[in-house]
Amino acid sequence: MQNVSRLEGESLQKLPGGQEKNSTGCRFAGMGNLIKVLTRDIDHNAAHFFLDFERKLHCISRITSCTSWRYLNMGNLLKVLTCTDLEQGPNFFLDFENAQPTESEKEIYNQVNVVLKDAEGILEDLQSYRGAGHEIREAIQHPSDEKLQEKAWGAVVPLVGKLKKFYEFSQRLEAALRGLLGALTSTPYSPTQHLEREQALAKQFAEILHFTLRFDELKMTNPAIQNDFSYYRRTLSRMRINNVPAEGENEVNNELANRMSLFYAEATPMLKTLSDATTKFVSENKNLPIENTTDCLSTMASVCRVMLETPEYRSRFTNEETVSFCLRVMVGVIILYDHVHPVGAFAKTSKIDMKGCIKVLKDQPPNSVEGLLNALRYTTKHLNDETTSKQIKSMLQ
Repeated sequence: MQNVSRLEGESLQKLPGGQEKNSTGCRFAGMGNLIKVLTRDIDHNAAHFFLDFERKLHCISRITSCTSWRYLNMGNLLKVLTCTDLEQGPNFFLDFENAQPTESEKEIYNQVNVVLKDAEGILEDLQSYRGAGHEIREAIQHPSDEKLQEKAWGAVVPLVGKLKKFYEFSQRLEAALRGLLGALTSTPYSPTQHLEREQALAKQFAEILHFTLRFDELKMTNPAIQNDFSYYRRTLSRMRINNVPAEGENEVNNELANRMSLFYAEATPMLKTLSDATTKFVSENKNLPIENTTDCLSTMASVCRVMLETPEYRSRFTNEETVSFCLRVMVGVIILYDHVHPVGAFAKTSKIDMKGCIKVLKDQPPNSVEGLLNALRYTTKHLNDETTSKQIKSMLQ
């Protein structure tokens, strides 16, 4: 293989280990920062490729009829190269961790970034949420003791303030997701072309899903949230009946309390919010082909699955959190796909390999994925349809 001498004003060197290309795809071989591109499953139209979340790669850019090589001297690198058919197809590079917005992306990117900046603080507050279980039990067991009643109320009111903050953040996250969907599915570009051109927005989309699954995992393991809020509503109702001034009622009025109650009653409230938002986005944009949205989701699910189920690829992760990131994003896009696609993610015609995705989850340490499996069990729309195979249902039991 001869060296590439010069292209676009840059000195290009032969890649380590050599390189070869043909009309159907590319293979980059060699040690060090290695990225392989798997072929596309023609029958199921599912993308198979490896994304390197963690490694640096010095690169070049060269475009031919079916291949696009892009190597950038970046930190944590994600590279995707894929062909949708045997002759020509989209080739794109994604950097979920380091992508910077182009001028055309900046408006939406900045809007979403304002929301994402608060995400980690929300998770920290939720993780430290301990509840007022002791005070509530004491108040219930001694209903005539006014001091205990006041103590329980005083403990619950600030906690409800936190729950209000979480709920309001879900509304902000919903708006951010709808903005991203609008950008990543708009015409005239295909979803794949959008992912290539608007890498910073694709990165934000993945971060929203990552946060959402983390939030719901914490919420599902904290029964104090619903117990505290139920006590708050019961006590508030009783105080109104007795015409007792309720400190904190202005913080959460009756209408807001009703909406919050519905939100926290969900097994995975953040995912339910995003699923509803995605469904609404599709229904409100009837001039936009539904495939623009579903293909974007199914492609991301396939990317994460292939990385996780291939030991050769997975062994390259130096940070175990990268595995968790992929798992959460995969489950998140499956659920959104299932809510948006007419027949859902579990049908035979689905572009998502559900058996493969579930197997990947089952191969993880049980304690680390139970929340994700529950998300598939309780937040999806089509799992219990007749079109869902018995094998898939059995895998999720």
